[in-house]
Amino acid sequence: MSELVTLKMLIDGEWVDASDGANFESADPATGEVWATVPEATEADVDRAVRAARTAMTTGPWGQMSPSERGKYLYKLGDLLAGASEKLGRVETQDTGKLFKETRWQAQYIAEYFRFYGGAPDKISGETLPIDKPDLFVFTTREPVGVVAAVVPWNSQMFLAAVKVGPAIAAGNAIVLKASEHASAPLLKFGELIAEAGIPDGVVNIVTGHGEPCGRALTSHPLVAKVAFTGGPESARHIVRNSAENFAEVSLELGGKSPFIVFDDANIESAVNGSVAGIFGASGQSCVAGSRLYLQRGIVDEFLARMTEVVEGIVIGDPQDDDTDMGPLCTRGQIDHIKHQVALAKEEGGTVLTGGEVIGGEDSLFYPPTIVQCPRQDLTIVDTELFGPVLSVQVFDTEDEVVALANDTRHGLAAGIFTRDSARSLRMASAVRSGIVWVNTYRVISPVAAFGGTQMSGYGREAGLQAMIDYTRPKTVWMNTSDESLSNPFVMR
Repeated sequence: MSELVTLKMLIDGEWVDASDGANFESADPATGEVWATVPEATEADVDRAVRAARTAMTTGPWGQMSPSERGKYLYKLGDLLAGASEKLGRVETQDTGKLFKETRWQAQYIAEYFRFYGGAPDKISGETLPIDKPDLFVFTTREPVGVVAAVVPWNSQMFLAAVKVGPAIAAGNAIVLKASEHASAPLLKFGELIAEAGIPDGVVNIVTGHGEPCGRALTSHPLVAKVAFTGGPESARHIVRNSAENFAEVSLELGGKSPFIVFDDANIESAVNGSVAGIFGASGQSCVAGSRLYLQRGIVDEFLARMTEVVEGIVIGDPQDDDTDMGPLCTRGQIDHIKHQVALAKEEGGTVLTGGEVIGGEDSLFYPPTIVQCPRQDLTIVDTELFGPVLSVQVFDTEDEVVALANDTRHGLAAGIFTRDSARSLRMASAVRSGIVWVNTYRVISPVAAFGGTQMSGYGREAGLQAMIDYTRPKTVWMNTSDESLSNPFVMR
Protein backbone atom coordinates (compact mmCIF):
# COMPACT_ATOMS: atom_id res chain seq x y z
CA MET A 1 0.00 0.00 0.00
CA SER A 2 1.40 3.40 -1.00
CA GLU A 3 1.78 6.22 1.50
CA LEU A 4 -1.42 8.14 2.22
CA VAL A 5 -1.75 11.64 0.77
CA THR A 6 -2.89 14.19 3.36
CA LEU A 7 -5.15 16.82 1.83
CA LYS A 8 -6.08 20.20 3.31
CA MET A 9 -8.87 22.75 2.81
CA LEU A 10 -8.41 26.20 1.29
CA ILE A 11 -9.72 28.93 3.59
CA ASP A 12 -8.76 32.60 3.28
CA GLY A 13 -5.73 31.75 1.16
CA GLU A 14 -4.37 29.18 3.63
CA TRP A 15 -4.23 25.39 3.45
CA VAL A 16 -5.71 24.13 6.70
CA ASP A 17 -6.82 21.01 8.54
CA ALA A 18 -10.20 20.77 10.23
CA SER A 19 -10.13 22.81 13.42
CA ASP A 20 -10.72 19.68 15.52
CA GLY A 21 -8.30 17.55 13.48
CA ALA A 22 -11.01 15.20 12.16
CA ASN A 23 -10.73 13.69 8.70
CA PHE A 24 -12.11 10.93 6.49
CA GLU A 25 -10.59 8.61 3.91
CA SER A 26 -10.84 8.52 0.13
CA ALA A 27 -10.45 5.27 -1.82
CA ASP A 28 -9.63 4.54 -5.46
CA PRO A 29 -12.83 2.96 -6.92
CA ALA A 30 -10.78 0.87 -9.37
CA THR A 31 -8.70 -0.85 -6.67
CA GLY A 32 -10.52 -0.21 -3.41
CA GLU A 33 -7.27 1.14 -1.97
CA VAL A 34 -7.45 4.10 0.43
CA TRP A 35 -5.06 6.67 -0.96
CA ALA A 36 -5.87 10.00 0.76
CA THR A 37 -7.23 11.59 3.93
CA VAL A 38 -9.53 14.60 3.72
CA PRO A 39 -10.45 17.15 6.42
CA GLU A 40 -13.93 16.89 7.95
CA ALA A 41 -14.88 20.55 8.28
CA THR A 42 -16.55 21.74 11.47
CA GLU A 43 -19.12 24.50 11.75
CA ALA A 44 -16.31 26.78 12.89
CA ASP A 45 -14.33 25.99 9.72
CA VAL A 46 -17.34 26.78 7.55
CA ASP A 47 -17.94 30.02 9.43
CA ARG A 48 -14.33 31.06 8.90
CA ALA A 49 -14.58 30.35 5.17
CA VAL A 50 -17.82 32.32 4.76
CA ARG A 51 -16.48 35.27 6.72
CA ALA A 52 -13.29 35.23 4.67
CA ALA A 53 -15.39 35.42 1.51
CA ARG A 54 -17.45 38.26 2.95
CA THR A 55 -14.32 40.20 3.94
CA ALA A 56 -12.79 39.68 0.50
CA MET A 57 -15.84 41.39 -1.01
CA THR A 58 -16.29 44.22 1.48
CA THR A 59 -12.85 45.34 2.66
CA GLY A 60 -10.45 43.32 0.54
CA PRO A 61 -9.07 44.27 -2.87
CA TRP A 62 -11.63 42.17 -4.76
CA GLY A 63 -14.51 44.55 -4.06
CA GLN A 64 -12.44 47.53 -5.23
CA MET A 65 -11.35 46.06 -8.55
CA SER A 66 -12.78 47.13 -11.88
CA PRO A 67 -14.67 44.44 -13.81
CA SER A 68 -11.92 44.17 -16.42
CA GLU A 69 -9.33 43.61 -13.68
CA ARG A 70 -11.38 40.70 -12.32
CA GLY A 71 -11.55 39.27 -15.81
CA LYS A 72 -7.76 39.06 -16.09
CA TYR A 73 -7.63 36.70 -13.11
CA LEU A 74 -10.19 34.42 -14.73
CA TYR A 75 -8.18 34.35 -17.97
CA LYS A 76 -5.12 33.39 -15.96
CA LEU A 77 -7.03 30.67 -14.11
CA GLY A 78 -8.21 29.22 -17.41
CA ASP A 79 -4.68 29.08 -18.77
CA LEU A 80 -3.40 27.41 -15.61
CA LEU A 81 -6.21 24.86 -15.69
CA ALA A 82 -5.40 23.88 -19.25
CA GLY A 83 -1.73 23.54 -18.36
CA ALA A 84 -2.50 21.36 -15.33
CA SER A 85 -4.97 19.10 -17.14
CA GLU A 86 -2.67 16.06 -17.03
CA LYS A 87 -2.13 16.33 -13.26
CA LEU A 88 -5.74 17.15 -12.46
CA GLY A 89 -6.97 14.36 -14.70
CA ARG A 90 -4.80 11.77 -12.93
CA VAL A 91 -6.07 12.87 -9.52
CA GLU A 92 -9.71 12.93 -10.58
CA THR A 93 -9.44 9.47 -12.12
CA GLN A 94 -7.82 8.06 -8.99
CA ASP A 95 -10.49 9.59 -6.77
CA THR A 96 -13.60 8.92 -8.89
CA GLY A 97 -12.78 6.05 -11.26
CA LYS A 98 -13.63 8.16 -14.30
CA LEU A 99 -11.55 7.56 -17.42
CA PHE A 100 -8.30 9.50 -17.50
CA LYS A 101 -8.73 10.29 -21.18
CA GLU A 102 -12.03 11.95 -20.24
CA THR A 103 -10.87 13.81 -17.12
CA ARG A 104 -7.77 15.12 -18.88
CA TRP A 105 -9.79 16.33 -21.89
CA GLN A 106 -12.44 17.82 -19.64
CA ALA A 107 -9.91 19.90 -17.68
CA GLN A 108 -8.50 21.22 -20.95
CA TYR A 109 -11.90 22.17 -22.33
CA ILE A 110 -13.24 23.59 -19.08
CA ALA A 111 -10.46 26.17 -19.28
CA GLU A 112 -12.65 27.75 -21.99
CA TYR A 113 -15.33 28.47 -19.39
CA PHE A 114 -12.93 30.57 -17.33
CA ARG A 115 -11.72 32.33 -20.47
CA PHE A 116 -15.34 33.01 -21.46
CA TYR A 117 -16.09 34.52 -18.07
CA GLY A 118 -12.75 36.34 -18.16
CA GLY A 119 -14.18 38.43 -20.98
CA ALA A 120 -17.59 38.83 -19.36
CA PRO A 121 -17.30 41.06 -16.23
CA ASP A 122 -17.42 44.36 -18.13
CA LYS A 123 -20.50 43.17 -20.02
CA ILE A 124 -22.70 43.61 -16.94
CA SER A 125 -24.68 46.81 -17.30
CA GLY A 126 -27.85 48.54 -16.18
CA GLU A 127 -30.31 50.71 -18.07
CA THR A 128 -32.02 54.07 -17.97
CA LEU A 129 -35.78 53.96 -17.46
CA PRO A 130 -38.34 56.13 -19.33
CA ILE A 131 -40.04 57.05 -16.09
CA ASP A 132 -43.57 58.49 -16.13
CA LYS A 133 -42.81 61.43 -13.79
CA PRO A 134 -41.23 64.81 -14.60
CA ASP A 135 -37.80 65.96 -13.38
CA LEU A 136 -36.67 62.50 -12.40
CA PHE A 137 -33.77 60.58 -13.88
CA VAL A 138 -33.98 56.87 -13.07
CA PHE A 139 -31.42 54.20 -13.85
CA THR A 140 -30.42 50.74 -12.71
CA THR A 141 -27.09 49.16 -11.88
CA ARG A 142 -26.29 45.53 -11.08
CA GLU A 143 -24.34 44.61 -7.95
CA PRO A 144 -22.83 41.32 -6.75
CA VAL A 145 -25.37 39.25 -4.87
CA GLY A 146 -22.92 38.50 -2.01
CA VAL A 147 -21.23 35.39 -0.65
CA VAL A 148 -22.05 32.34 -2.77
CA ALA A 149 -22.19 28.81 -1.35
CA ALA A 150 -21.58 26.26 -4.10
CA VAL A 151 -22.11 22.56 -3.44
CA VAL A 152 -20.48 20.37 -6.08
CA PRO A 153 -20.91 16.59 -6.57
CA TRP A 154 -18.05 14.21 -7.36
CA ASN A 155 -18.92 13.61 -11.02
CA SER A 156 -17.74 16.21 -13.56
CA GLN A 157 -16.65 18.35 -10.65
CA MET A 158 -14.18 20.48 -12.64
CA PHE A 159 -17.02 21.40 -15.00
CA LEU A 160 -19.57 21.94 -12.26
CA ALA A 161 -17.11 24.10 -10.32
CA ALA A 162 -16.34 26.15 -13.44
CA VAL A 163 -20.00 26.98 -14.12
CA LYS A 164 -20.33 28.24 -10.54
CA VAL A 165 -16.96 29.84 -9.79
CA GLY A 166 -16.66 31.47 -13.23
CA PRO A 167 -19.89 33.50 -13.31
CA ALA A 168 -19.94 34.11 -9.54
CA ILE A 169 -16.57 35.80 -9.28
CA ALA A 170 -16.86 37.41 -12.72
CA ALA A 171 -19.86 39.25 -11.26
CA GLY A 172 -17.77 40.38 -8.26
CA ASN A 173 -18.88 37.84 -5.66
CA ALA A 174 -16.73 35.62 -3.44
CA ILE A 175 -17.47 31.93 -3.11
CA VAL A 176 -17.21 28.96 -0.76
CA LEU A 177 -17.11 25.61 -2.57
CA LYS A 178 -18.08 22.43 -0.77
CA ALA A 179 -16.48 19.42 -2.41
CA SER A 180 -18.23 16.06 -2.39
CA GLU A 181 -17.32 13.74 0.46
CA HIS A 182 -17.09 10.93 -2.10
CA ALA A 183 -14.17 12.45 -4.06
CA SER A 184 -12.81 15.74 -2.72
CA ALA A 185 -9.26 15.61 -4.05
CA PRO A 186 -9.75 17.10 -7.55
CA LEU A 187 -11.35 20.29 -6.23
CA LEU A 188 -8.62 20.70 -3.64
CA LYS A 189 -5.98 20.29 -6.35
CA PHE A 190 -7.90 22.83 -8.44
CA GLY A 191 -7.64 25.16 -5.44
CA GLU A 192 -3.87 25.20 -5.84
CA LEU A 193 -4.39 27.09 -9.10
CA ILE A 194 -6.37 29.83 -7.32
CA ALA A 195 -3.33 31.21 -5.51
CA GLU A 196 -1.13 30.64 -8.57
CA ALA A 197 -3.52 32.79 -10.61
CA GLY A 198 -3.10 35.60 -8.04
CA ILE A 199 -6.76 35.66 -7.04
CA PRO A 200 -6.88 37.47 -3.66
CA ASP A 201 -7.25 35.50 -0.45
CA GLY A 202 -10.82 34.65 0.50
CA VAL A 203 -12.34 35.10 -2.96
CA VAL A 204 -12.44 31.33 -3.52
CA ASN A 205 -12.54 29.00 -0.51
CA ILE A 206 -12.88 25.20 -0.60
CA VAL A 207 -14.21 23.17 2.32
CA THR A 208 -14.67 19.41 2.61
CA GLY A 209 -16.98 17.29 4.69
CA HIS A 210 -20.34 15.60 4.84
CA GLY A 211 -23.80 17.10 4.76
CA GLU A 212 -23.81 17.29 8.54
CA PRO A 213 -22.38 19.55 9.74
CA CYS A 214 -20.48 20.98 6.77
CA GLY A 215 -23.25 21.22 4.16
CA ARG A 216 -25.89 22.38 6.61
CA ALA A 217 -23.66 25.02 8.20
CA LEU A 218 -22.70 26.39 4.80
CA THR A 219 -26.11 26.57 3.14
CA SER A 220 -27.82 28.03 6.22
CA HIS A 221 -25.07 30.51 7.13
CA PRO A 222 -26.50 34.02 7.73
CA LEU A 223 -23.86 35.66 5.50
CA VAL A 224 -24.58 33.44 2.48
CA ALA A 225 -26.65 35.25 -0.14
CA LYS A 226 -26.94 32.56 -2.82
CA VAL A 227 -26.68 28.77 -2.89
CA ALA A 228 -25.80 26.96 -6.12
CA PHE A 229 -26.29 23.21 -5.76
CA THR A 230 -25.81 20.23 -8.04
CA GLY A 231 -26.79 16.83 -6.70
CA GLY A 232 -29.77 14.71 -5.72
CA PRO A 233 -33.31 15.71 -4.73
CA GLU A 234 -33.05 14.60 -1.09
CA SER A 235 -30.04 16.82 -0.46
CA ALA A 236 -31.78 19.60 -2.38
CA ARG A 237 -34.75 19.43 -0.02
CA HIS A 238 -32.41 19.94 2.92
CA ILE A 239 -30.83 22.92 1.18
CA VAL A 240 -34.18 24.54 0.46
CA ARG A 241 -35.10 24.12 4.12
CA ASN A 242 -31.72 25.52 5.19
CA SER A 243 -32.25 28.58 3.00
CA ALA A 244 -35.24 29.47 5.17
CA GLU A 245 -32.66 30.46 7.79
CA ASN A 246 -30.86 33.03 5.62
CA PHE A 247 -33.33 33.65 2.75
CA ALA A 248 -30.54 32.92 0.29
CA GLU A 249 -31.39 32.65 -3.37
CA VAL A 250 -31.16 29.03 -4.51
CA SER A 251 -30.45 27.37 -7.84
CA LEU A 252 -30.72 23.58 -8.17
CA GLU A 253 -29.48 21.17 -10.84
CA LEU A 254 -30.74 17.75 -9.80
CA GLY A 255 -30.09 15.34 -12.62
CA GLY A 256 -32.67 13.57 -14.67
CA LYS A 257 -34.02 10.62 -16.56
CA SER A 258 -33.59 11.94 -20.06
CA PRO A 259 -35.51 10.55 -23.07
CA PHE A 260 -33.54 9.66 -26.20
CA ILE A 261 -36.02 9.45 -29.08
CA VAL A 262 -35.18 7.83 -32.42
CA PHE A 263 -37.59 8.00 -35.38
CA ASP A 264 -37.52 5.54 -38.25
CA ASP A 265 -36.10 8.14 -40.66
CA ALA A 266 -33.02 8.78 -38.48
CA ASN A 267 -29.44 8.00 -39.42
CA ILE A 268 -29.29 4.73 -37.49
CA GLU A 269 -25.51 4.61 -37.15
CA SER A 270 -25.43 8.16 -35.82
CA ALA A 271 -28.30 7.50 -33.42
CA VAL A 272 -26.70 4.30 -32.10
CA ASN A 273 -23.41 6.08 -31.48
CA GLY A 274 -25.23 9.02 -29.88
CA SER A 275 -27.20 6.76 -27.57
CA VAL A 276 -24.12 4.72 -26.57
CA ALA A 277 -22.25 7.93 -25.76
CA GLY A 278 -25.27 9.39 -23.98
CA ILE A 279 -25.80 6.53 -21.55
CA PHE A 280 -22.51 4.61 -21.37
CA GLY A 281 -20.10 7.53 -21.62
CA ALA A 282 -18.71 8.32 -18.15
CA SER A 283 -20.17 4.91 -17.14
CA GLY A 284 -23.61 6.54 -17.12
CA GLN A 285 -22.57 8.81 -14.26
CA SER A 286 -23.90 11.96 -15.89
CA CYS A 287 -26.84 14.18 -14.97
CA VAL A 288 -27.90 14.31 -18.64
CA ALA A 289 -27.46 10.60 -19.36
CA GLY A 290 -29.90 9.54 -22.07
CA SER A 291 -31.21 6.67 -19.97
CA ARG A 292 -34.67 6.27 -21.56
CA LEU A 293 -34.43 5.09 -25.17
CA TYR A 294 -37.61 5.31 -27.28
CA LEU A 295 -37.45 3.58 -30.68
CA GLN A 296 -40.04 3.82 -33.44
CA ARG A 297 -41.35 0.33 -34.12
CA GLY A 298 -39.93 -0.10 -37.62
CA ILE A 299 -36.29 0.21 -36.53
CA VAL A 300 -36.31 -1.65 -33.21
CA ASP A 301 -34.63 -4.88 -34.31
CA GLU A 302 -31.95 -3.22 -36.46
CA PHE A 303 -31.19 -0.57 -33.85
CA LEU A 304 -30.86 -2.96 -30.91
CA ALA A 305 -28.77 -5.41 -32.93
CA ARG A 306 -26.31 -2.66 -33.88
CA MET A 307 -26.31 -1.21 -30.39
CA THR A 308 -25.71 -4.56 -28.69
CA GLU A 309 -22.77 -5.21 -31.01
CA VAL A 310 -21.21 -1.86 -30.10
CA VAL A 311 -21.90 -2.29 -26.40
CA GLU A 312 -20.42 -5.77 -26.19
CA GLY A 313 -17.20 -4.39 -27.68
CA ILE A 314 -16.77 -1.82 -24.91
CA VAL A 315 -13.50 -2.38 -23.01
CA ILE A 316 -13.98 -2.29 -19.24
CA GLY A 317 -10.93 -1.93 -17.04
CA ASP A 318 -8.31 0.37 -15.53
CA PRO A 319 -9.55 3.96 -15.93
CA GLN A 320 -5.96 5.22 -16.08
CA ASP A 321 -5.40 3.21 -19.30
CA ASP A 322 -6.19 5.04 -22.53
CA ASP A 323 -7.38 1.77 -24.10
CA THR A 324 -10.21 1.48 -21.55
CA ASP A 325 -13.72 2.57 -22.57
CA MET A 326 -15.46 2.23 -19.20
CA GLY A 327 -14.08 2.28 -15.68
CA PRO A 328 -15.72 1.51 -12.32
CA LEU A 329 -18.57 3.33 -10.69
CA CYS A 330 -17.57 5.70 -7.91
CA THR A 331 -19.48 4.41 -4.87
CA ARG A 332 -20.83 1.22 -3.35
CA GLY A 333 -24.23 2.87 -3.00
CA GLN A 334 -24.55 3.20 -6.78
CA ILE A 335 -23.83 -0.48 -7.31
CA ASP A 336 -26.36 -1.55 -4.68
CA HIS A 337 -29.01 0.78 -6.11
CA ILE A 338 -28.47 -0.48 -9.67
CA LYS A 339 -28.54 -4.14 -8.66
CA HIS A 340 -31.84 -3.60 -6.87
CA GLN A 341 -33.43 -1.69 -9.74
CA VAL A 342 -32.36 -4.17 -12.44
CA ALA A 343 -33.70 -7.08 -10.36
CA LEU A 344 -36.95 -5.20 -9.83
CA ALA A 345 -37.23 -4.45 -13.55
CA LYS A 346 -37.01 -8.18 -14.31
CA GLU A 347 -39.71 -8.92 -11.71
CA GLU A 348 -41.94 -6.29 -13.33
CA GLY A 349 -41.57 -7.82 -16.80
CA GLY A 350 -38.40 -6.25 -18.21
CA THR A 351 -35.84 -8.24 -20.21
CA VAL A 352 -32.09 -7.72 -19.85
CA LEU A 353 -30.64 -7.79 -23.37
CA THR A 354 -27.01 -7.44 -22.31
CA GLY A 355 -25.10 -6.86 -19.07
CA GLY A 356 -26.90 -6.87 -15.76
CA GLU A 357 -24.28 -8.44 -13.46
CA VAL A 358 -21.38 -6.95 -11.49
CA ILE A 359 -17.99 -7.76 -13.01
CA GLY A 360 -15.20 -9.06 -10.75
CA GLY A 361 -17.04 -10.27 -7.66
CA GLU A 362 -19.40 -8.81 -5.11
CA ASP A 363 -16.90 -6.25 -3.80
CA SER A 364 -16.22 -4.86 -7.28
CA LEU A 365 -17.44 -1.44 -8.44
CA PHE A 366 -17.28 -2.46 -12.11
CA TYR A 367 -20.72 -2.72 -13.72
CA PRO A 368 -21.15 -3.48 -17.42
CA PRO A 369 -23.23 -1.51 -19.94
CA THR A 370 -26.73 -2.88 -19.48
CA ILE A 371 -29.78 -2.68 -21.75
CA VAL A 372 -33.21 -3.48 -20.33
CA GLN A 373 -36.17 -3.80 -22.71
CA CYS A 374 -39.29 -2.54 -20.94
CA PRO A 375 -42.76 -3.55 -22.16
CA ARG A 376 -44.50 -0.75 -20.28
CA GLN A 377 -43.90 2.80 -19.12
CA ASP A 378 -44.88 1.98 -15.53
CA LEU A 379 -41.80 -0.16 -14.79
CA THR A 380 -40.06 1.47 -11.85
CA ILE A 381 -36.72 1.63 -13.68
CA VAL A 382 -38.15 3.87 -16.41
CA ASP A 383 -38.36 6.95 -14.19
CA THR A 384 -35.75 6.14 -11.53
CA GLU A 385 -32.35 7.75 -11.93
CA LEU A 386 -29.69 5.06 -11.52
CA PHE A 387 -26.57 7.16 -12.18
CA GLY A 388 -24.92 4.23 -13.89
CA PRO A 389 -24.66 2.44 -17.26
CA VAL A 390 -28.22 1.12 -17.48
CA LEU A 391 -30.54 1.89 -20.40
CA SER A 392 -34.27 1.23 -20.50
CA VAL A 393 -35.77 0.71 -23.98
CA GLN A 394 -39.36 1.14 -25.14
CA VAL A 395 -41.17 1.09 -28.46
CA PHE A 396 -43.52 3.73 -29.92
CA ASP A 397 -45.56 4.17 -33.08
CA THR A 398 -46.55 7.84 -33.41
CA GLU A 399 -45.14 11.24 -32.64
CA ASP A 400 -47.95 12.06 -30.22
CA GLU A 401 -47.40 8.76 -28.41
CA VAL A 402 -43.68 9.34 -27.85
CA VAL A 403 -44.25 12.92 -26.69
CA ALA A 404 -46.63 11.59 -24.03
CA LEU A 405 -44.12 8.91 -23.00
CA ALA A 406 -41.19 11.34 -22.90
CA ASN A 407 -43.13 13.80 -20.76
CA ASP A 408 -44.47 11.13 -18.40
CA THR A 409 -41.71 11.77 -15.87
CA ARG A 410 -40.90 13.65 -12.69
CA HIS A 411 -37.71 14.91 -14.33
CA GLY A 412 -36.91 17.39 -17.08
CA LEU A 413 -33.22 18.07 -17.64
CA ALA A 414 -32.35 16.92 -21.16
CA ALA A 415 -33.70 15.14 -24.23
CA GLY A 416 -32.29 13.75 -27.46
CA ILE A 417 -34.19 13.62 -30.76
CA PHE A 418 -32.93 11.82 -33.86
CA THR A 419 -34.80 12.44 -37.11
CA ARG A 420 -34.04 13.73 -40.60
CA ASP A 421 -37.37 15.62 -40.68
CA SER A 422 -36.54 19.22 -39.71
CA ALA A 423 -40.17 20.19 -39.13
CA ARG A 424 -40.62 17.22 -36.82
CA SER A 425 -37.44 18.06 -34.92
CA LEU A 426 -38.76 21.57 -34.24
CA ARG A 427 -42.14 20.23 -33.14
CA MET A 428 -40.50 17.73 -30.82
CA ALA A 429 -38.06 20.25 -29.39
CA SER A 430 -41.03 22.41 -28.46
CA ALA A 431 -43.23 19.59 -27.16
CA VAL A 432 -40.75 17.71 -24.93
CA ARG A 433 -40.51 19.25 -21.46
CA SER A 434 -36.82 19.63 -20.67
CA GLY A 435 -34.26 22.36 -20.15
CA ILE A 436 -31.95 21.07 -22.90
CA VAL A 437 -32.84 19.46 -26.23
CA TRP A 438 -30.21 17.96 -28.52
CA VAL A 439 -31.27 17.15 -32.10
CA ASN A 440 -29.16 14.57 -34.00
CA THR A 441 -26.42 14.93 -31.38
CA TYR A 442 -26.06 14.46 -27.62
CA ARG A 443 -24.07 15.65 -24.57
CA VAL A 444 -22.65 18.70 -26.34
CA ILE A 445 -21.72 21.66 -24.12
CA SER A 446 -20.33 25.18 -24.51
CA PRO A 447 -19.65 28.08 -22.13
CA VAL A 448 -21.95 30.17 -24.32
CA ALA A 449 -24.99 27.92 -23.77
CA ALA A 450 -26.94 27.83 -20.50
CA PHE A 451 -28.27 24.58 -19.08
CA GLY A 452 -30.68 23.55 -16.36
CA GLY A 453 -33.89 21.65 -15.79
CA THR A 454 -37.55 21.68 -14.88
CA GLN A 455 -39.67 19.76 -12.39
CA MET A 456 -37.51 17.48 -10.19
CA SER A 457 -34.47 18.30 -12.31
CA GLY A 458 -34.35 21.64 -10.52
CA TYR A 459 -34.50 25.32 -11.38
CA GLY A 460 -32.09 28.07 -12.31
CA ARG A 461 -29.51 28.01 -15.10
CA GLU A 462 -25.74 27.60 -15.28
CA ALA A 463 -23.24 28.67 -17.99
CA GLY A 464 -23.82 31.43 -20.51
CA LEU A 465 -24.03 35.16 -19.82
CA GLN A 466 -27.38 34.76 -18.07
CA ALA A 467 -25.73 32.73 -15.31
CA MET A 468 -23.42 35.65 -14.55
CA ILE A 469 -26.38 38.06 -14.46
CA ASP A 470 -28.07 35.69 -12.01
CA TYR A 471 -25.16 36.27 -9.60
CA THR A 472 -26.11 39.96 -9.41
CA ARG A 473 -29.02 42.00 -8.09
CA PRO A 474 -30.42 45.12 -9.71
CA LYS A 475 -30.37 48.43 -7.86
CA THR A 476 -32.69 51.24 -8.95
CA VAL A 477 -31.48 54.84 -8.49
CA TRP A 478 -33.90 57.81 -8.57
CA MET A 479 -32.45 61.31 -9.10
CA ASN A 480 -34.44 64.51 -8.89
CA THR A 481 -33.10 66.91 -11.56
CA SER A 482 -35.25 69.90 -10.58
CA ASP A 483 -33.88 72.92 -8.66
CA GLU A 484 -37.31 73.45 -7.09
CA SER A 485 -37.96 72.46 -3.48
CA LEU A 486 -40.07 69.41 -2.87
CA SER A 487 -43.69 70.31 -2.18
CA ASN A 488 -45.40 69.99 1.18
CA PRO A 489 -46.31 66.29 1.39
CA PHE A 490 -49.55 67.09 3.19
CA VAL A 491 -50.86 69.43 0.50
CA MET A 492 -52.40 67.37 -2.27
CA ARG A 493 -52.49 69.05 -5.70
